[in-house]
Amino acid sequence: MEEMPIVTRRRIEAGFAKGIFDEMTATFGEEAARAVLARAVVKMAHEVAGEMAARAPAGPSLEHFRAIQSLWRAEDALTIEEIPAPEGEFHFNVTRCRYAEMYHAMGLGEIGALLSCNRDGAFCEGYDPRLKLTRTQTIMQGAAYCDFRYRWGEGS
Repeated sequence: MEEMPIVTRRRIEAGFAKGIFDEMTATFGEEAARAVLARAVVKMAHEVAGEMAARAPAGPSLEHFRAIQSLWRAEDALTIEEIPAPEGEFHFNVTRCRYAEMYHAMGLGEIGALLSCNRDGAFCEGYDPRLKLTRTQTIMQGAAYCDFRYRWGEGS
């Protein structure tokens, strides 16, 4: 059975999350609702990352991590500009993000970063503690592009 594209999965999750977020906001207030949503998304990212790392043929590595990036790009979900990087690093910019477009179209622009961008660093933590992400801007939060800078190494 073929795995569902991540952008499709995110659309389904976002529809459900919106309903839950709206109810939490009405009951507990927006700040508490955002905090709960952020924790839940981070937990999900850790779990998915751990599963993907466990399926890495030779164990988690930067090479395997690079290879699975195609899962997030499926269905032209991301337009990527890869940038030369030193050994042990993987750099790219996202110049078009259908995830951000989708969240805005669904009326979820205010929480889109919690639903999507929030996962990226958490994914690294769950995949392998040696994988670190530095990102200073995202399309979801109004930048022209997202800057992803991954580094792999002991004590990174």
